[in-house]
Amino acid sequence: MRSDSFTLAGTDVVIPPLGVGTWAWGDRSTWGMGGYDAGLTIESIEGAWDASVDAGVTLFDTAEIYGSGESERIIGEMLRRQGADATPVVLATKFMPSPWKVNVRRSLLTSLRASLRRLGVPRVDLYQLHGPVSLRSHAALAAALAEAHQAGLVKAVGVSNYSVKETRSMAAELDKLGLRLATNQIEYSLLRRRPETGGLLAACAELGVVPLAYSPIGQGRLTGKYSAANPPPGKRTFSNHPMAVVDAVVAQLRSIGEKHGAKTPSQVALNWVMAKGAVPIPGAKNKAQAQENAGALGWAIDDDDLAVLDAAALGGIRNISSRVWQHG
Repeated sequence: MRSDSFTLAGTDVVIPPLGVGTWAWGDRSTWGMGGYDAGLTIESIEGAWDASVDAGVTLFDTAEIYGSGESERIIGEMLRRQGADATPVVLATKFMPSPWKVNVRRSLLTSLRASLRRLGVPRVDLYQLHGPVSLRSHAALAAALAEAHQAGLVKAVGVSNYSVKETRSMAAELDKLGLRLATNQIEYSLLRRRPETGGLLAACAELGVVPLAYSPIGQGRLTGKYSAANPPPGKRTFSNHPMAVVDAVVAQLRSIGEKHGAKTPSQVALNWVMAKGAVPIPGAKNKAQAQENAGALGWAIDDDDLAVLDAAALGGIRNISSRVWQHG
């Protein structure tokens, strides 16, 4: 169910159908900034920022743990470079509710204020729990989010990697406090269709929760840039299917892309996610990648394309780490 924009539940925050994930900005171990990817620099990121905003892709998602806060600091730098007359953007960041953070209220508010300092803003549009890893109850987590909202530090609140049951529970706890659950950010792509087949997307639609899809092009695997003979570099563990299997999915993307005027595999993959009612937030290291991502807008795959891609899609990878981290 495709939409041109989404209003986050209980707020006036409007997000576009496509955003930008900024995990790579400042990250060395997985994405190579300051390491194997010499082309990933502040200057290349500025090109990605400008190209995204120019295309109407104004949602930027980050987190306190991305580059140990460096992603947030870089976004703050982008905002300062743009100045007061720049196009308004929607900022989303996350709190890591690690098990040892027993006083979750104090930890969340301390982390949020640190994020705001790095971003250089008085509040964020969306504040999310980064994963279902806290030892505290959903009631305690909801109370902490509600206090941040009441303090005027956040406009909307969300979760990440929550299951159907967890999403319903958090929505119910927030509702008791007069607050709506706005989003659930999950790994969702043609390489991990589980959020759809497992009923999570349907539950989100029922609750008015917007699904944000991270790794929507499988950490680059669906771009056509990589193959079994040329696998992606770094520690890209999401959707880590054998590339020979991924190659078959990319072949279908290429075929459908040609049908729609030489669209690239990644543009078709992003279009598929949008057709399912989710907001993909692919990364962009430079101007060219941001422009390619934006090329997923302004057109739509048809029902025949959807059927072909649904048949080619993979369920996802299940391992010990994902069982702990990814419930959704």
